[in-house]
Amino acid sequence: MSQLPMHRIVMVGTGGVGKSALTVKFISGDFVQEYDPTKADSYSRQVQLDDGPCLVDILDTAGQEEYSAIQDNFYRGRDGFMLVFSLCEYESFQFMHELRERILRVVDTIADVPMVLVGNKYDLATRNYRQVSIEEAQELALSWNAMYVETSAKTGENVETAYKELLRLISRRKLRENLSNKQKQAMALSNGQHGAGKKDKSCSIM
Repeated sequence: MSQLPMHRIVMVGTGGVGKSALTVKFISGDFVQEYDPTKADSYSRQVQLDDGPCLVDILDTAGQEEYSAIQDNFYRGRDGFMLVFSLCEYESFQFMHELRERILRVVDTIADVPMVLVGNKYDLATRNYRQVSIEEAQELALSWNAMYVETSAKTGENVETAYKELLRLISRRKLRENLSNKQKQAMALSNGQHGAGKKDKSCSIM
C-alpha cells in the first residue's frame, strides 16, 4: 500500500486572530474559545482532495511569529502558509504584508509559494464589527496572486474551503516540481547517451 502524501501547513498571524480556533475547527469540528496564546502546537488529519487522500500537518504558531528570533524555524520545511487576520482588527490586517515578506525571505523564493489569505471572525463582521473591507482584502490577495477567504471558526463558515484550497495549491506545486525533476532527469540521461554514442563513434574511426 502506497504511503499517503504529506502536506505541511503553518498558520501565521498576530495573536488573537483565531488561528488556533480555525485549526481545531478543521481538525475536530470543535470551537475553542480558550487556549494558550504562547504555545505553538501541531495537528494532523487525513483529508480527501480531488486527486485522492492526503495527510495534512498543521503548525499553529500561536502568534509567536511576532518574535523574529523563532520565526525562521516555523517557516522552514513547510509546504504552504495560511495568513490569518481578524476582520474586526485592522492592525492584524496591516501586519499581513510584513509576514509575507518574512516568509519569502526565509523560504528564499519570490514566487509560487502556496498561500491563502484568510479574514477570520466573519460571524462578528456581520454584526457591524468589521474593520477590514472585502475589497481591500481582495486587493491585497490579488497583488500576491493568492486566494482570499473569509471564515468563522465559531460557525465553521468556509473553514474547510480555506484549508482545502491551500492543500490544492500545495499539491499542484509538488506535481509541477515532480514533473520538472523528471524532465531534467530525462534530459540528463538523453545527453549522457548522446555523449556516449559520440565517443564510441570516434573510437571506431580511429
